[in-house]
Amino acid sequence: MTPISDLAELLRAMQPFLNPGIYVYAMAPADASIDAAHVIASIREPAGLSLIIEESLATKLGLEPALRCAWITLRVQSDLQATGFTAAFSTALGRAGIACNVVAGLAHDHIFVPIEQAEQAMRALTALQQCGPD
Repeated sequence: MTPISDLAELLRAMQPFLNPGIYVYAMAPADASIDAAHVIASIREPAGLSLIIEESLATKLGLEPALRCAWITLRVQSDLQATGFTAAFSTALGRAGIACNVVAGLAHDHIFVPIEQAEQAMRALTALQQCGPD
């Protein structure tokens, strides 16, 4: 499938999906050995390895969660060079009082929101998909 770059089309087709489970942001030591199959996302920083992983794995590894969150996948195949998409959905979430952390994959965008605001975030994203930006 060809990635979509048109903002209006991206918004109409974004299809937010709430993945089951609770995820956390956590910092692992730079030399940590963690099975990549269990890592949702990571980035190496000077302070260590920032991870997004399931809460149960963080507990098992003894990692302190910095944020407990829900994982929402936007199922539209977005072009990595599309402009305005991240701004549109993050603005909609911001107007609803929901912080979001975004990870762009090659095929989809992934949004991590505080776990207690997961349903509210889904409502805000669904409204954006149906009605467009205000």
